[in-house]
Amino acid sequence: MNLREIYSTENKEPAISYEVFPPKDDVDGTKLENLFVELKKLLIFNPSLISVTYGAGGSNRNESVEIIKRIKNDLKVTPMPHFTCVSTSRANIKIYLNTLSALGVKNILALRGDMPENKEICHDFKYASELIEYIKQESNLSTAAAGYPEGHKECESIDKDIEYLKQKVDKGAEVIYTQLFFDNEHYFTFVEKCNKQGIHIPIIPGILPVTNYTTLSKMASLCKVEIPHKMLETLEKHKNDKEYIKKYGIEYAGIQCKKLIENGVKGLHFYTLNKSYAVSEILKNILYTRTN
Repeated sequence: MNLREIYSTENKEPAISYEVFPPKDDVDGTKLENLFVELKKLLIFNPSLISVTYGAGGSNRNESVEIIKRIKNDLKVTPMPHFTCVSTSRANIKIYLNTLSALGVKNILALRGDMPENKEICHDFKYASELIEYIKQESNLSTAAAGYPEGHKECESIDKDIEYLKQKVDKGAEVIYTQLFFDNEHYFTFVEKCNKQGIHIPIIPGILPVTNYTTLSKMASLCKVEIPHKMLETLEKHKNDKEYIKKYGIEYAGIQCKKLIENGVKGLHFYTLNKSYAVSEILKNILYTRTN
């Protein structure tokens, strides 16, 4: 299915989706096989799509393509590859689009991406809006964009960031997937601001279940994400208790998801970190609550 079908207004239940990434330093392929073991555990929740990240400048393109093939052919789930345009030539982008077309891929998440280190810079594309426009000209791919409920870390303000997001929508983005957040009010305010700017496509919240204190601190700093005071206080108090952190993170994300569903979101997009346990526990709880 393409993104328009997945998030159709006719679908009453929120669509479930997962994000995975190509394992690093996978010399013998063991990590890749482990990834698919984890994904198979998540199939019981009937995901609408699985997205696959893509390194800046195409640093792991071959690995991403292999994962996309297996998601589509082995798991029988719709894949959504990411694509970053920064430091990638127009010619290479065209080749990649042709590769996706040959695989029968229908969706893509178009991103600017972070500038890769120690690499010659290519200036064919500077912004995600330019990439989206090119994808629409050169393919039939249903295209998604990224949104930042607390503003992009490099942008001067949230309002300016939404102006740039509107450009992506005007160029053809059909769905927005948000960066992770831990305070739902950031998401609700973001959606409201987007609506006022004329953005009326589905805005799918990105959910990261906290399972490790160190990972949380690193990602919050990297993404410019606020950790609510009470949450941070609790996590710091128990930061050396791995089991407590995992249990608390699952419960916290579950409450987030329930409130988002109550407010009519069209989907939930989980950052799995290539693991199934936390997402499984959250979805089991949500589905049980909604059917009992």
